[in-house]
Amino acid sequence: MTTSKNQQIENQRLIRRKEVQTKTGLGASSIYAMMKNGEFPECLNLSERRVAWIESEVDQWIANRIAQHKATNAVMEA
Repeated sequence: MTTSKNQQIENQRLIRRKEVQTKTGLGASSIYAMMKNGEFPECLNLSERRVAWIESEVDQWIANRIAQHKATNAVMEA
């Protein structure tokens, strides 16, 4: 699957916590707990009180979760 140049640029944008929560369905405390355990992409500091995530990293995390789900279901059905 190839990604267009526009889509690559779009996925390089920084997204704030509220958008990460919307995309993943996770709450803030779950996001930070999973980050601490190395189970979720790290945020980067924009300023002293602002953080953001790289959208493509969050999208990849979502894709990995979906793949794990499908693999688990395939094993259970076999």
